[in-house]
Amino acid sequence: MNTRRADERYPGGDPSAGISSFHAFSFGAHYDPDNIRFGAVIACNEERLAPGAGFDEHPHSHTEIVTWVVEGELTHRDTTGHETVVRPGDVQRLSAAGGVRHVERNDGTGPLTFVQMWLAPLDPGGDPAYEIVRGIADSTPYAVPEAGAMLHVRRLTAPGERAEVPDAPRAYLHVVRGTVRVGPHELGPGDSVRAEDEKGLELVGTAVPAEVLVWELAD
Repeated sequence: MNTRRADERYPGGDPSAGISSFHAFSFGAHYDPDNIRFGAVIACNEERLAPGAGFDEHPHSHTEIVTWVVEGELTHRDTTGHETVVRPGDVQRLSAAGGVRHVERNDGTGPLTFVQMWLAPLDPGGDPAYEIVRGIADSTPYAVPEAGAMLHVRRLTAPGERAEVPDAPRAYLHVVRGTVRVGPHELGPGDSVRAEDEKGLELVGTAVPAEVLVWELAD
């Protein structure tokens, strides 16, 4: 297991415009040839937008973009005609495919924090697609077959409560809130684990409520 701490993330965004970003992988001006991807995951960005701030229309291609709102409400618009407000507990996915443009904004009056994860598709190209699942449950994994990946949401509400990490060739864990233990590692908000060929891993809640995003990745 490779543990990465929140304070090791690359800072980005534009704080003067109300945008603060923290990147787990090489991104923009922060290039590290040894930290380009883990399996299909090529980005895991924590974005914080002040009220009225946002990302103006910009392009994407050949990327599966999965968004998880931590706090607040995210307004999404794209060039395929979708306009949606994404709230905590929702999973949003934009398949950029051959090319799409979108806008992401905080149109609310309070702070907005969201985690956006990019995955490389198995086969590039095709037509863009959009999907949102409201209020996803712990027991309902979200499949991204285009990237050979499955997203599991793990919520721990009592100290000592346990939740399994799926046995997989690779698993990527990102702690959204609370504190959990994975093997010998104590993890807090923004910390992550990259596990390869691990079996029988469990999350144990230590400071609850805790919420962890777990990607089950193909080889």
